[in-house]
Amino acid sequence: MVAAGFLAIALLATVSSASMQKRQQANVITSCTTPNTVALTFDDGPYLYLKDISDTLSAAGAVGTFFFNGKNYDCIYDDQFASQVLYAVQQGHQACSHTWSHSDLTTLTFDQVHNEMWLVEQALWKIAGVYPAYMRPPYGNYNTQVRQVAAQRNQSLVLWDFDSGDSTGSTPAQSEAAYDTLIGQKPNTILPLNHETIETTAHQVLPYAIKALQRAGYRLVSLADCIGMPAYQRVQAPGTRDSSWTC
Repeated sequence: MVAAGFLAIALLATVSSASMQKRQQANVITSCTTPNTVALTFDDGPYLYLKDISDTLSAAGAVGTFFFNGKNYDCIYDDQFASQVLYAVQQGHQACSHTWSHSDLTTLTFDQVHNEMWLVEQALWKIAGVYPAYMRPPYGNYNTQVRQVAAQRNQSLVLWDFDSGDSTGSTPAQSEAAYDTLIGQKPNTILPLNHETIETTAHQVLPYAIKALQRAGYRLVSLADCIGMPAYQRVQAPGTRDSSWTC
């Protein structure tokens, strides 16, 4: 009887494991698919330079994609940041999820990953009336569980195929040179990683990159346009601040 009990437990564990493996996993996007497009992406905000980046892009006829945290550098619900998130979305830029606290999702439980995603989704829904269809995992780190959670939340994971180096010690001149080198290779599409939280990215590297990319004939579009998919799961009118707008 004892042996039978152990066998039953083992069989249940095997079935459970097999069930987890069969659970749907989110698509992982690593590059654009629409020819001659560049989707400039910006991580880790909202922060001080969001409006400047938005305005620089718009003035050049370009569209950016922002992967927002809820509480990383600061709280997304703070007046100055919430207003800038709404401003960027209303300017036509795309808002996506970068999770709530920028934790390494591969170190979290199933429920914790859900919570990291849900909290920032709710913030974007309240502030800007958009429910993201895309999530970039912090540090680019993901595993099967993260893909399963994202699939349950109807989101795709988004990585990149070019890193400007702004968060890993590159000087503005080095980031600009990296863009030049990449453009010289004439890739069909580009999905760059930049960081909204870095002043020199906002005020030096971005204007340079926009000019260089457009001079090379690329169209600077949203992530959604560069992959030919909808930007959001759903949209509504922006919400009205209430007591739930807090970190």
